[in-house]
Amino acid sequence: MNNKQPRSEQFSLSMMYGTYADILFVLFPFLVLGMQRLWDGRLYETLMRPDLSIAAAILAGLAIGKFVLGLVTNRDLGRYKERIVFFIALTLFAVLGPAIILMLSILGSNQVPGFVAFVQPILLIIAISLYSTAVSISNILTGFGTEGGDSGTGYGDVYGAGTGAPHHSGDVRPGPLDLPRRSGNDPL
Repeated sequence: MNNKQPRSEQFSLSMMYGTYADILFVLFPFLVLGMQRLWDGRLYETLMRPDLSIAAAILAGLAIGKFVLGLVTNRDLGRYKERIVFFIALTLFAVLGPAIILMLSILGSNQVPGFVAFVQPILLIIAISLYSTAVSISNILTGFGTEGGDSGTGYGDVYGAGTGAPHHSGDVRPGPLDLPRRSGNDPL
């Protein structure tokens, strides 16, 4: 138990870093646009342009992809399918639909209403939250990072890590492939 606790915490931490790295990569071009507008003294214009709605729509699309991945990965998840479909519908209803409507309305209008400056950041925050939730749910449902179950299968060997011994659910997954290093005398 003492060994499983840190591995679970390490997986959760790695998953959190990976999730927020994805979010930062999506938001990076919009950060550049915002910084350019700040440089020009037009930062408020960023809130009145469709940039944040575009970022929210991208994250909502990624979230739906993660929810669908969790839905189709394991066919034995019948009791969770309604919940996943609910989160897909919530993402469509709460983020993707409004983001697309805002983008079209902003681009098609000469005068943008002031409430857009408040709605777009809220949409982006909801999209980030739903994407984080989608990654967590997808990883939980697909069984990544869990101990037990079939933790040794899928490595081309029904026995644990090529030992010839039958695999037990408490066995640890094999480590990464250790390749020999080149010495300085090896020909290229």
